[in-house]
Amino acid sequence: MTLLTPLNNKIFSVNKDSFDSLTIEIFQFQATFNPVYKQYLEYLDINIPEVKKVAQIPFLPIELFKNHKIICGSSEPEMIFESSGTTATIPSRHFITEIKLYHTSIDKGFRHFFGDPSDYIFLALLPSYLERKNSSLVYMAKYLMDLSGQSENGFYLYDHADLLAKMDQLLKSRKKIFFIGVSFALLDFAEKYHPDLSNAIIMETGGMKGQRKELTRPELHETLNKAFHSQSIMSEYGMAELLSQAYSKKDGIFETPPWMRFMVRDINDPFAYLEDGQTGGLNIIDLANVNSCSFIATQDLGRIMGDGKTEILGRFDNADIRGCSLMYE
Repeated sequence: MTLLTPLNNKIFSVNKDSFDSLTIEIFQFQATFNPVYKQYLEYLDINIPEVKKVAQIPFLPIELFKNHKIICGSSEPEMIFESSGTTATIPSRHFITEIKLYHTSIDKGFRHFFGDPSDYIFLALLPSYLERKNSSLVYMAKYLMDLSGQSENGFYLYDHADLLAKMDQLLKSRKKIFFIGVSFALLDFAEKYHPDLSNAIIMETGGMKGQRKELTRPELHETLNKAFHSQSIMSEYGMAELLSQAYSKKDGIFETPPWMRFMVRDINDPFAYLEDGQTGGLNIIDLANVNSCSFIATQDLGRIMGDGKTEILGRFDNADIRGCSLMYE
């Protein structure tokens, strides 16, 4: 049983004018009903009623998702997402008490940036993710395929020849392709085949995961554009600890849906924020995480570019290898 249906109903109708007030409302809720976050605030000696502005909210270090159950109340989770990584690292676990929140976030987020999912045929090249359980990325791709409702949608492991044949078929029929894949898998495919995807959407989700030599995002995109005869490669930014995604339509400059926001903290003072254009640690507000924690201090680096845009630059040197972007400028 959910704790806060009224707040759930506000999340996906939020706008610039209402974002801050709803964020404070969700902070107060999580500071009360999320035991781990509540304890973290107590360690910091935070007086909850005194937090009146978004900049005053403490962000939970993402590492705590590895060994703590980050959840509000005592509801049993409907699903548990796990982060990717090497066998030597401990995966993060995100306990989802209302999977419908993820459904709504996927649907509304995609429509915000790309329109109706039914306009596309989704081809997903996600080999390492398909080989393990509880991947939020695979779940997202599968849900987009469900929303699309097209019989040609499909997942591909390492069967590149089958993928190429499907692409050729779709290109001849002039159907719109949305080709999504992890970076190393897209590079593997691009080394073998060079289909003309100039009219398709090609989206990389990051994630070399030690399987190939690391490339900068511009190097990756240049290689893929050349192989697929395309003008630009899009990027998705997401992780198991989030229920929302940010997207870049070109050049690695990301935008968020209305219920999500990036903030950049000083790497030497985690409670101080930097001005636009300065590089620091990436904090994320994801209001869809209402039943876990909406305030996450990541191990990623970025800078706010203004006008709702953020450049994501890579990760801290000592950060664990994960499935999200590991590329550095």
